[in-house]
Amino acid sequence: MHLRPGVAEEEIIRHCKTGSLKYQEMLYKLFYGYAMGISLRYCFSREDAVEVVNDAFIKVFNAISSYATDKPFKPWLRSIIINTAIDRRRKELKFQFNTDLENAEALSYTVTAIDNLNAQDILKLMRQLPAVQITVFNLYEIDGYNHDEIAQILGLSPSSSRVYLTRAKEKLRNILNKEQQNHG
Repeated sequence: MHLRPGVAEEEIIRHCKTGSLKYQEMLYKLFYGYAMGISLRYCFSREDAVEVVNDAFIKVFNAISSYATDKPFKPWLRSIIINTAIDRRRKELKFQFNTDLENAEALSYTVTAIDNLNAQDILKLMRQLPAVQITVFNLYEIDGYNHDEIAQILGLSPSSSRVYLTRAKEKLRNILNKEQQNHG
């Protein structure tokens, strides 16, 4: 099949809206890498990330008829992937919300050494965080959600979201310092 350059994505989506399995497979292959990149940030194993991607694409194909083609596709897909990953981990995260963080003191940090790491190094470090911290960190720092939005998504208070983010950054700093001491 030959698609004209520059219209491939639009044409694939149009055919997906008709339920074409051939075009659904093309869309899956076209965005698989993008979807995995997002999913790996929210999942602790590659197997979980693959399951999230597959579940997200099922949701995409079930909802694609309601996708507004005048809007960019990637942000729509990204939100489905993030929501799928969070839904998958919601039970695991629920147990971590049992600690009342409303009045907890925020930790502060000034280290910026994490900026010098590559993406794989950062993913390795982040996998050492508790699930709720990595989720809040991803939503806030990488995907651009604010604390009110994170609170709504995860069912916690905005102040708890802020504390989880601060603790994630503090733990990343501590892990990074230990790594540097071990290699320095």
